[in-house]
Amino acid sequence: MAVQMYCTEFCPYCVRAEKLLNRKGVSEIEKIRVDLQPELRDAMIEKTGRRSVPQIFINGVHVGGFDDLAELDQDGGLDTLLAKS
Repeated sequence: MAVQMYCTEFCPYCVRAEKLLNRKGVSEIEKIRVDLQPELRDAMIEKTGRRSVPQIFINGVHVGGFDDLAELDQDGGLDTLLAKS
């Protein structure tokens, strides 16, 4: 399973997203630090249409930010998405 997360160093929602994913058994998250490389933020905006972090991709599917991830988990869809590897 491949999980990518566009993030910054001091983002509480990024930390919460990582903790939620860890609880779901995700041990490796490719963190793309947009605070260190601003051109990556531009790429993130182009891919997602969103400016805020985190922006999370699971197996190439754009999940959204932390609120979207938490809602997906509550609806039972996160387990399904994570199972597709």
